[in-house]
Amino acid sequence: MLRVADFSRISKRLPILAAAVLCMSALAPVQAADNPFQSLAGTWNGSGTANFEGGTKESLRCKGYYTNGSGGANLGLSIRCANASAKVELRANLNYANGAVTGEWEERTYNQSGTVNGKASSNKLTLAISGGIQGSMAVSVGGKSHSVNVSTSGPVLKGINISMSR
Repeated sequence: MLRVADFSRISKRLPILAAAVLCMSALAPVQAADNPFQSLAGTWNGSGTANFEGGTKESLRCKGYYTNGSGGANLGLSIRCANASAKVELRANLNYANGAVTGEWEERTYNQSGTVNGKASSNKLTLAISGGIQGSMAVSVGGKSHSVNVSTSGPVLKGINISMSR
């Protein structure tokens, strides 16, 4: 049974508890809203262009597979693009924390791998890739579509630009 003295103690702490709950609830949507990983989860299809040494460009058909883990703080990605003469298989495991992205990547056709560092907002990832080759990767997310642009210093593949949708 609740006594008057208990009620007095509870009522004195109530404003502090209410303020803590309000602060927590105000922070949670901001963190989730800034993280684009959850909106990328799933299967995507699209097309794009591979840019090769010497200025050669080839059209590609692409599939992307994205998986989330750790409450949306991790993103596994697998993007496969190909045509009759070229193939690109990009994989990465990315981690998101407070707007920063870190992780590891690999490209299986050209046997390259390395690390990823960059920033994320609710609709964009801007990443620097390093390791076997240096480069950058930008992912723009917009509802049921997104684009991936990779630029590298590689000896054969100079970059890919793809657009995908659900």
